[in-house]
Amino acid sequence: MYTYQHHDDLRRLLAERGNMPVGKWSLFQLAYQAERQSLSQTFDELTCLSVLPGFVPFEHQVQTARRVINELHGRALLADEVGLGKTIEAGLILKEYLVRGLVKRALILVPASLVLQWTRELNEKFSIPAFAQRNEWSWTNYDVVVASIDTTKREPHRSTVLEQEYDLVIVDEAHKLKNQKTRNWQFINQVRKKYLLLVTATPVQNDMRELYNLIHLLRPGQLGTQETFASNYIEKKRSPKNPQALRTAVHEIMIRNQRQAAQLEFTERIVEAIPLSLSKEEAGLYDAVTHFIRDEYTRRKEAHRSVLSLVTLQREICSSSYAAMCTLETMMKDKRISVEEKMTLQEIYHQAEAVPTYTKVGRVIDMVKNINDKVIIFTEYRATQDFLLYMLQQSGIKAVLYRGGYKRGKKDWMKDLFEHKAQVLIATEAGGEGINLQFCNQVINFDLPWNPMRIEQRIGRVHRLGQTRPVYIYNFATMGTIEEHIVMLLQDKIRMFELIIGELDVILGPKTFENDVMTTFMESQSDVEIKARLSALAKRVQPKPVLMGENSMHDA
Repeated sequence: MYTYQHHDDLRRLLAERGNMPVGKWSLFQLAYQAERQSLSQTFDELTCLSVLPGFVPFEHQVQTARRVINELHGRALLADEVGLGKTIEAGLILKEYLVRGLVKRALILVPASLVLQWTRELNEKFSIPAFAQRNEWSWTNYDVVVASIDTTKREPHRSTVLEQEYDLVIVDEAHKLKNQKTRNWQFINQVRKKYLLLVTATPVQNDMRELYNLIHLLRPGQLGTQETFASNYIEKKRSPKNPQALRTAVHEIMIRNQRQAAQLEFTERIVEAIPLSLSKEEAGLYDAVTHFIRDEYTRRKEAHRSVLSLVTLQREICSSSYAAMCTLETMMKDKRISVEEKMTLQEIYHQAEAVPTYTKVGRVIDMVKNINDKVIIFTEYRATQDFLLYMLQQSGIKAVLYRGGYKRGKKDWMKDLFEHKAQVLIATEAGGEGINLQFCNQVINFDLPWNPMRIEQRIGRVHRLGQTRPVYIYNFATMGTIEEHIVMLLQDKIRMFELIIGELDVILGPKTFENDVMTTFMESQSDVEIKARLSALAKRVQPKPVLMGENSMHDA
């Protein structure tokens, strides 16, 4: 039998119902409604909506909650596209279970930067008394706890949590559970829970086994053993076999709402490529780095040595000389490099030190002043981030940093400073994950990742439900560099910013695209060859319906 035992007003009312004065008609009505609901045996309607009069969810969010409770029995992968409100869906499911009396204790595990955000939303939108974990006593003192997964999996917290029994566990940014060998996956697998919700916009990033690992947490055996899954569904690690059968199996555990199918009105995206011509000194530095990298790339491939630092250096030199200098210092300390290579690196380092002007930074400062509104600047590198902060401050522009490595309190503080005090937030990829910044509608991609989904994650911080203004996205492209090719490829060939990210084939994965771009650049001998090979790559990754479904909101 279902009860309203976790809704404060009705819980109090039911406790006092025996000696309730006859004259209190309003209390009698509440008691009558409570008794009716306690006899309900179905979830065709969400009871919780009647006790949340100030909150009106979107239809796709309501339908998702119904399906999770009715059909998936409280264990589901919520994989909506960025900005469609997966947090709201999880909150609706939690609230419905609380109201029905099927959940008393819940654990919500999220990245540290999102603990306060989740806690606020559960309290303010859903009237759920959720508490942010702060010490060892939080686990047992509160029924609904929001905590950082990184804190929770460490002792002494780990042992305490594993001793508890939870009715519902929610894990946000669940793509971090994609590997069964990680402590994150193993910890979630060990937590005792009745219901489990995994929340992520990118359930597969690089390997189809990632999807298997997520679904195995929710429903072991749904996709068979690892061996049978590989035999039945994997042609290559990024290429599915029997896609229709896999779609059917995944459909029974995952929900992926898409913007197009949800028929929601989003504000306009206005995208502009900002071409920049490097100074003579900057162009000379870029050419020197590129020449060294291509020669060294060939040598390392022949010697079966890692080329990762070369790829990093090539990308950093398009970001800023400061970012490149950090990698140059690290490479010079490598004992495996020859004296000749070290001398070349030293020459490049001194060349970087001698650059007198910074074209991209100068353009950023001019744009921020002209925009005269809040701006998020995204970069991939901390050295570039620090340099941008210094230069903006020197120009009288108030800016704050946001990046991984900051503790939860500092991330929350930086977000609040940006909203109320500063004009600019300079973020690394950590700023492209999870946080909601709808009060801003201007995004500058100072340097671009070569992964379309990561770009969408960045833009999704501001272009999401609740945004009331057009969103402006500016993509910097330094002419005569690989960055020029990347911007044009993403913007013109794949039409990245006009696409709904769900239309990209996530099973084949953006990582494949990223690796192909790297190989193309390293092995091409001229700009003409780069353009030809990238054009062929673009044709190979034309938009297509994803494996998880096409237009239905409930296709998995």
